[in-house]
Amino acid sequence: MTGDVQLIKPKKLKARIEELDLKQVELSKQFNVSTQTFNGWVKGRITPSLETAFKLSKILDCQIEDIFEYIED
Repeated sequence: MTGDVQLIKPKKLKARIEELDLKQVELSKQFNVSTQTFNGWVKGRITPSLETAFKLSKILDCQIEDIFEYIED
């Protein structure tokens, strides 16, 4: 088990960010990543670490399962 998560609900993630009126550039600063990396998470092209996924769900005040699904290798 590698501890990776698979973003399979990018539309839900984007909608939640917009619903809370958050800006991706500000969120990327909170995670100490580039805006390109954060945008990759939102579009489902880049998978964050499990720790980051939990932190993101906490910041977005949602369950991790709302935006991520764990997939075993």
